[in-house]
Amino acid sequence: MTQKVCNQTRRHLLKGLGAASLLTPLSTLPAWAAQQHRLYIDGLSFLPTDINDVKASKLDAFIADISAIETIEKADGTQNYKRTYQACIKSIKQAANSVNANPDVYLQGLTGTDVDRARAQQRTAVFFQIQGADCVEDDGADNQWQQLASLHQQGLRVLQLTHHYGNRYAGGAFDNDGVNGLNPPLTSAGRALIGELNHKNILIDVSHASAQTALDTAKASKSPIVLSHGAARAIVNNARCSPDEVIRAIGDSDGVFGVFMMSFWLTTNPKPTTEDYIKQLAHIVKVGGVNSVAIANDFPLRGQENLLALDNNNSEGIKEYLQWWHSLQSKRILGFEIEPKHVVIPEFNHIDRMSRIDDALKKARFKATDRDRFMGGNWQRVLNKVLI
Repeated sequence: MTQKVCNQTRRHLLKGLGAASLLTPLSTLPAWAAQQHRLYIDGLSFLPTDINDVKASKLDAFIADISAIETIEKADGTQNYKRTYQACIKSIKQAANSVNANPDVYLQGLTGTDVDRARAQQRTAVFFQIQGADCVEDDGADNQWQQLASLHQQGLRVLQLTHHYGNRYAGGAFDNDGVNGLNPPLTSAGRALIGELNHKNILIDVSHASAQTALDTAKASKSPIVLSHGAARAIVNNARCSPDEVIRAIGDSDGVFGVFMMSFWLTTNPKPTTEDYIKQLAHIVKVGGVNSVAIANDFPLRGQENLLALDNNNSEGIKEYLQWWHSLQSKRILGFEIEPKHVVIPEFNHIDRMSRIDDALKKARFKATDRDRFMGGNWQRVLNKVLI
């Protein structure tokens, strides 16, 4: 029986079960599950300015976006951000220097086993990610893979195919205009990139990709894929959120789907709550299975800084997003006709969010073994399988 068939069988067994009755996995739990403190892994954040934030976050590991961006003004007046090779090779070296300068706090994650190694040493493993494959530039195949090899040598372990808009490799989530239903696929160049990423044991991230690109990638990849930070379109009908077929495909690849903290993509309710976040996690369980659920951030470790300065006043904090939101609304991108009212779930816009999410899951009557998976175990499984 193939891995994908096994995953599909597991998912169908779990489908429709309530949160209080989730099944124990078919495989044996890892040794860390018996330890007193649950493993915490954040699927996307950033290296903090204040090193004290790392310990305060209680994270055993996190994926850190170390991208350096160039702002691109598009012909229609909207903006996109391009991660060039030169900018990213410089930023990844700077990130590595920062991690190596704090050996009592960080361990640069190069293989999946570094999670356990960091935990045993009471450090935090950091895995470098770039949000967009533009850093692998179109200068001929040999040079492309040389660039990728250089980034990998410096510590790149997770590569997102695109950011919002499509590129030569992949279709973007915001290429969907909400009227004609554009849903661009993975390109032939993208398929070649997938093969090279598999060969180099770099984890493939389909966050910000179009639904079709994500589905194509799940089929093309020989390794599990992830959507490191996102939300379910069944709950919020927005181009940035993923339809069920994408969630299912990620689960069937033995990958993970990380639910993030940006509340305008978590709920359309006027006031976001912890229950709205738990509802997202429960939907991923229902569609992708318990082994696909993960936690992500997409803000700094301590939270969205401007909202923290406003004491998490969403009605004020949302104002900084409205110009950008309206520019997408004018393009008729799916879901942007609904103006957002909030940015964060106040209780989770906090340095101690992982403990708070853990507590909220317990209150919602999720089993301890399932909380082990959601809070870090699923991420660890994928990192162990891909980063070898």
